[in-house]
Parts: sequence; C-alpha cells; structure tokens
Amino acid sequence: MQLVDNETFLSQLSSLFQSSKERGTIWLTHKRLTHDGDDATMGSTDDSREYPCIIHVSDGKKTKFSTHVTSGQLDKFLSAYGALLKSSMGTLRKRDKKREKVRAEKVAARKQRLAEQIPIVGPKRGSGRRKRQRRVKAALKQEAARQRIQEKQEAKEKAKV
Repeated sequence: MQLVDNETFLSQLSSLFQSSKERGTIWLTHKRLTHDGDDATMGSTDDSREYPCIIHVSDGKKTKFSTHVTSGQLDKFLSAYGALLKSSMGTLRKRDKKREKVRAEKVAARKQRLAEQIPIVGPKRGSGRRKRQRRVKAALKQEAARQRIQEKQEAKEKAKV
C-alpha cells in the first residue's frame, strides 16, 4: 500500500478511472484513522480530539494507494474528490430495467405455478388416460420442485444462524 499526498492521490485516482473506463472495478474505502502509530492506551475518553480520514483505493490487482486527509483539509479535498467522482461516473453502465422486470415476472409466474395444485382428474382407464398420466407426472415433478426450494430455504436459514 502506497501512502501519497492528497494532490498525487487525486491525479492517480483520475488516471485509474481513465484506465478502467471500458472494463474494470475500483474499490474506494473511507475510514477514520484512530491511531498515530503509537501503542494504544486506555486513557481518558476525550472526544475533543479530531481524527484524520484515510482513503484507500484499489483495483483489486496491482494498484493500491491511499491518502490521509486532516480535518482542516477535508472541505477542499472533498470538493475536488467529489468533482472527480462525478466526472468519472459517466462511464458507468446503465441498468437494464426491462430485462430485470422480465426476469422478475418469470420468477413470480414460476412461484405462482408452484403454489397452485395440479388437479388430477379423468379416468384411470379408457379415453383420457394419457392426459391423467401426464397430470400425475406433472404433480410429482411439482412436489419435487417444492421440496428442493424448501431445502434451499432451510439451508439459507441455517447458514444465517
């Protein structure tokens, strides 16, 4: 991790945004810097102290750098940082809401079909027998799908606990 001053940070961030314009991901992390590198001691809880902010940037591969911003420089830095972020957000891909809507409708239709019972009517022998057999097979398939979904939900709940 490379620690740079504020101006160098902004210029490197700008070049990183330019390099990942077509494809790529950039992680930005903001944290309050609570120590000065000294040993931590349990002292008085004096809240009048102002802590600097540390901002990390990474592209997930080789490029990693950060900067410290003191409270006195924070307004100036954030205005330049915000302008840089706004200018770089133009390259973001817009969400395809139509595709998401179609996918959500399909999921809703699938859930509705699973909720409805398949009626098994018709004669066991004679005309209409094959239609009844197809419905029995579909009902068994539907029940198996319900069991799989229930097992997945139980596994998710178990993982949360």
